[in-house]
Amino acid sequence: MANEKDNAQESRLKEIIKEQLDNEEGVEVREDKPERKLSEKLSKLLSKEVAYMKVKKKTRGAEIMGIFAKHNFYANGLTPVELRTTLEDLGPTYVKIGQIMSSRTDLFPESYCEELVKLRQSVQPLDPEVARAVIEQETGKKIDEIYDEFRDKPLGSASIGQVHYGVLKDGTKVVTKVQRPLIAEMTDQDFELLKQLGSIVNMVGEGGDNGNMVDLLSVVEELEKVTKEELDFRNEADNTRLFREKCIEDDGEVSCPRIIDELSTERILTMTYVDGYSISDKERIVEEGYSLEDVGEKIVKSYVHQVLDVGIFHADPHQGNIMFSEGKPYWIDFGMIGTISEANVNLISEVVLGVIQGDADALATAAMSAGTTSAKTDRGRLMQDLDGFLDQYMSGTSIADVNVDDMLSSFGDLATRNYIVLPSEFTMLLRSLIMIEGVIEEMCPALNLFEILSGKFMERAKKNFDLKQSLIDVGTEALSLGKKASKIPALAADALKDIVKGNMKVNLEFTGYEPLVKALEKMVKNIVLAVFACVIFFGSCLLCLTEVGPDVGGNMPLLSEVGFLFSIALGIYSVKQMSEK
Repeated sequence: MANEKDNAQESRLKEIIKEQLDNEEGVEVREDKPERKLSEKLSKLLSKEVAYMKVKKKTRGAEIMGIFAKHNFYANGLTPVELRTTLEDLGPTYVKIGQIMSSRTDLFPESYCEELVKLRQSVQPLDPEVARAVIEQETGKKIDEIYDEFRDKPLGSASIGQVHYGVLKDGTKVVTKVQRPLIAEMTDQDFELLKQLGSIVNMVGEGGDNGNMVDLLSVVEELEKVTKEELDFRNEADNTRLFREKCIEDDGEVSCPRIIDELSTERILTMTYVDGYSISDKERIVEEGYSLEDVGEKIVKSYVHQVLDVGIFHADPHQGNIMFSEGKPYWIDFGMIGTISEANVNLISEVVLGVIQGDADALATAAMSAGTTSAKTDRGRLMQDLDGFLDQYMSGTSIADVNVDDMLSSFGDLATRNYIVLPSEFTMLLRSLIMIEGVIEEMCPALNLFEILSGKFMERAKKNFDLKQSLIDVGTEALSLGKKASKIPALAADALKDIVKGNMKVNLEFTGYEPLVKALEKMVKNIVLAVFACVIFFGSCLLCLTEVGPDVGGNMPLLSEVGFLFSIALGIYSVKQMSEK
């Protein structure tokens, strides 16, 4: 069956390649919106690129198919390594897609995400004139009208865009992210082609045929949505504004950049410049006279505030996205933020408190409430797994010693084993928590994220505790129990009447007493044998007073002598059996 499927996939692949080679016009790109026009200046600067893109449009499908064929995907599917190398061969747009995929643990098996993290791309910077022309087209102003200083050499260059340093006319230091021209159009075209492949390509997780199969078509559609969101810089601008407004409590402790609204559009994004460096440079932080523990504590408290108090959190909090400047951490890069509802925060609170209290039942209820269960979910088995989970992480262990990374990963695996599908916001939060735990462990291992989280949850529980309402609830429950209890005598009397009348039968089943019952059975049996031996002995004595023959001598009948011998032997046997344990 597997060979037939592989052959069918290979045949279908060849058909698609032939169609692409035979069709001079290539694939028709769906027009969700009109193509964005280039300014006269950009059209001149990019004339070669535009012409090349038109040619590529006719042959790109065959090129993509050829690359997939080269990696032999139709034989075994795309394994993690093959997927990474395939994306590298497909070019910068696909490398960016791979980077997005690496963070989507809700879509891909962990083995894929770990492999795609390895995608590191060195992209040729844009021509400075092109970058300037994009800014001028988007703002309608000349560069000299916007900036007092604009550096042509980018601070960084990636597949979608690059970042330039500048100083505005009012003296504000800023960075402007400039999107590569034509990247959106190229991406639209490539996704149309990928969706054609989606129906015949599978990706296989570790374990070959027994591994997890991924429906590529649904994955491609989700990635298309995410990529288009990233290509619209207004989304990142909105995320940054929202984060700054909701998540920054004290700008003097932890901060983030401000968006320059008039210089932010779909294709450019301008924000205040953070003159600092990554928090991974621990030596520099110490050299400047700051405590790593204090810096780490500020980051953790800020993150916990985001999750528990606001319900909006940085979804990609790796070291490169947390800068250190002016003595405080700065959160940067809000291309992806996560949200979590108050109800789900309360469920997480129940999970954490259940871990602290070692309450497997509470954990099981929270896990089943948080996720989607299936017919295969067995609460009894889930309880057993949770007992083992608690023994592993909390038995004889201080809260300060709990490793959040390991614990959360184990909890996620436990849910999967019990056929519980956690919602995407939980998956994103778990990944984010694991990342922030790694950051803190690298910076200051003595600081424990779980201890701070659990303390915050306890504060939250105390804050939300309503004594008046709790007393009302307890009183209501007690009244209900009292009413039910008052009915017990009458119900018992009715039941006894039915039993006496023969209208009700009661079956009693005792469990746990099997050894005692067996011992009693053995004892009764031996007592009966002993009594039987005594009866035969006395019967033999009575026969001696009669003249029953035959006589064995001494006027003792033969039957009496046999009775004496049998009764003595039976008596000895029964006494011996009763003396044994």
